[in-house]
Amino acid sequence: MALLVYVAGPLFDDGERWFVETMEARIAHAGASTFLPHRDNPKKTAENVGQIYRNNIEAIDAADLVVANLNGVTTDDGTAWEIGYAFAKGTPVIGLFTDWRRRFDDEIVNLMIGESVEMILRSLDELDAVLARRLVDAPTP
Repeated sequence: MALLVYVAGPLFDDGERWFVETMEARIAHAGASTFLPHRDNPKKTAENVGQIYRNNIEAIDAADLVVANLNGVTTDDGTAWEIGYAFAKGTPVIGLFTDWRRRFDDEIVNLMIGESVEMILRSLDELDAVLARRLVDAPTP
């Protein structure tokens, strides 16, 4: 059974969607199953936001790992919530921050995010390498 990875990140413009879809494709290529909220939920309407919320929670509950796009001057608020929820559930989180902007000299992201993630990777190539190691070491049922 493949590891299930919840892929978190902002989805508000074409660039953000492209990046999170690129992350997802690399995770899937490494051999994991993925949940990508904008792909695996119905198109958002005023009537179904509650169902989308519940679907996302159920997906995080089922996930073995969360990989989150942390790019931006601040981490997207929905992504931050997903990270916090996963952390509280004991699900490991890997952050990906390829943005060169920094708010503080000694922090890459907000300290609450930084302390909630297992590691912060700085490139898609680093993500590939970590996933390859993690999937090789994953227990098989």
